[in-house]
Amino acid sequence: MSVRGKHIVIGICGSIAAYKITSLVRLLVKAEASIQVILSPDAKEFVTPLTLATVSKNPVLSDYFDRSNGVWNNHVELGISADLMLIAPATANSLSKMANGACDNLLLATYLSAKCPVFFAPAMDLDMWQHPATQRNVSILESYGNKMIAPNSGELASGLIGPGRLAEPDELFEFISDFFNEERPLKGKKALVSAGPTHEAIDPVRFIGNHSSGKMGFAIAEALHSLGAEVTLVSGPTTLPTPPGITRKDVTSAQQMLEACNQFFDNADIIVMSAAVADYTPVETSDQKIKKKEETFQIRLKKTVDILASLGNRKTTGQTLIGFALETNNELENALDKLNRKNLDYIVLNSMQDEGAGFSGDTNKVTILDKNKRVQKFELKSKKEVASDIATIILQHQKAINA
Repeated sequence: MSVRGKHIVIGICGSIAAYKITSLVRLLVKAEASIQVILSPDAKEFVTPLTLATVSKNPVLSDYFDRSNGVWNNHVELGISADLMLIAPATANSLSKMANGACDNLLLATYLSAKCPVFFAPAMDLDMWQHPATQRNVSILESYGNKMIAPNSGELASGLIGPGRLAEPDELFEFISDFFNEERPLKGKKALVSAGPTHEAIDPVRFIGNHSSGKMGFAIAEALHSLGAEVTLVSGPTTLPTPPGITRKDVTSAQQMLEACNQFFDNADIIVMSAAVADYTPVETSDQKIKKKEETFQIRLKKTVDILASLGNRKTTGQTLIGFALETNNELENALDKLNRKNLDYIVLNSMQDEGAGFSGDTNKVTILDKNKRVQKFELKSKKEVASDIATIILQHQKAINA
């Protein structure tokens, strides 16, 4: 199933990012969806009704009453008739009103009348996005069952760099298309994927870390999403862009990754822990840069919490839990021991002895072991192909445990 024949209401709020919605509307109309655009009063300052009416092939609405033709725009009918409602860009002001039930324009009245699923895509400056009030409003809206299309990170209109950019038109289109695609085998499943390294601070400018690029985890997140899963990607520091359709939570330290994974674990059907989490972290972190004075320098370290083991202790029968092992010797023996100790369903073994495998590159060579000591060895492949192999095994396991 696709967006063809679907009636989609798009609400545009007053943001400089409103220009992007013109391209989204074109994509949806080309895919044969029916589009009704509703502008907030301020949105007309950023994008013209004429432009949107031309690309949507429908009159653009903004007011309850159109004085030019004497027509009353029925917000109840608009809300009930939609198969999906998207509010994008959703400003901090509109998010606040939506979360608290305020209703001072046609767009908000239609939102409160909507019986269909509602997606919202925030767009605002960095400080506004990070403000506790905005984050609280987002949480309230998600608790109502609305789905957020997370903002991207990048340069913002103010010149600041960080999260707050409206998702790109093709990303918004994919979210909408995915919603109407009911044929994918993991539709309705939730997946949690960790990726990348962690950085354990020594002082404000130095850290303990590793060479993980995050490429493997990001590829797995994309593969699961392509099969229909709703994916949350917990990522350590990496320069990789967020794959379209995936919710991303950025963390830095092992403790932050633990907290994020704990937050999403219980609701996840599929958990793939591919992040290269630091085993140790400094006992003390200096709040000032440490000066080079002594000939020798020691840093006392303490163990980080074993995220994979803690999740394994909480795993239920309906979950698929996969870990990764990067070994340099006794590979199969060490990987199998890790699988059993941490109560995993599968473990993906990387060997540092295999050329083309491991950190940073675009290829990988893996061996996958399961609880029954079955071993599947794969040839050197691109990380996207490896991710597809892992996703296939996950799909088979999910079918087996839900049979």
